[in-house]
Amino acid sequence: MNKDFQTWHDKKSDLHENQVRLHFHEREVWSSSVGANIGFEQDGKGDEYLRPVLVLKKFNNETLWALFLTKKKKTGKYYFEFKSKDADMSTANLSQIRLIDSKRLKYPVGSISESDYIELKKRIIALLG
Repeated sequence: MNKDFQTWHDKKSDLHENQVRLHFHEREVWSSSVGANIGFEQDGKGDEYLRPVLVLKKFNNETLWALFLTKKKKTGKYYFEFKSKDADMSTANLSQIRLIDSKRLKYPVGSISESDYIELKKRIIALLG
């Protein structure tokens, strides 16, 4: 599959130079410009290269660990299914945890419950073990 990396590079440059950092919290689900990526890495969709991500860990106002989300039902040790407070069922891809800059965040779309968030962190710790 051919990917238009040059268009994404132009968009990424614009995000870097012009995007205002938005206020975000752990447990929130955001639409995020994640880009055109290599191989099996998750890509964003549309002109903004958007994909839903869960804010797993906020390090400061600039950086966070993000988990890529999908609406597709997936099972196994690398996936965690949950119902967002403001949306339908989502599946977090635990194997694609990624540090991102908060300039990639576009708008909030929901959040995960405290109990699901605790279970999700346990699953990630178990995956690393």
